[in-house]
Amino acid sequence: MIKLLAILALLALAGVMLYVRLAPSDPAEWHVDPRAAAKPDSPNSWLIRSVGGDAPAPEFAISPAELAEVVDAVILAQPRTQRLAGSVEDGHVTYVTRTQWMGYPDYVSVRVYATATGSSLAVFSRSRFGQSDLGVNRKRLEEWMAAIDAAVRDREAENG
Repeated sequence: MIKLLAILALLALAGVMLYVRLAPSDPAEWHVDPRAAAKPDSPNSWLIRSVGGDAPAPEFAISPAELAEVVDAVILAQPRTQRLAGSVEDGHVTYVTRTQWMGYPDYVSVRVYATATGSSLAVFSRSRFGQSDLGVNRKRLEEWMAAIDAAVRDREAENG
């Protein structure tokens, strides 16, 4: 009886793992504009935007098109990350990035826009499953923003 329960528990766990890895991601649900998205009450998200976010939006002295290219290159260089919806040309892209072991999907929506001095961006990273992400979305965006800032500085140095 114990063996049967153990086998059933393992099958249930395998089923959950398969669902997490293979469940389709509906762009209509996840591709949102982070400037207007409602901030969830659950602690499994992080939002960077000028007003009402968890962190302020940075400004860059490059065009929105250039910033969108930099952002896309930095994000797609991350492991287990791919575009879900949107386009670099529109300056609005949603990416899905998965955790290493369980393959939990997190969705990151980015909107690049013009400012009086160049460009800025709003970024919304959130988990699909669970209530807490142990700070993963925040850490991810802090690391990505540092990489984006460094890539913009490198581009500015190249263009002199």
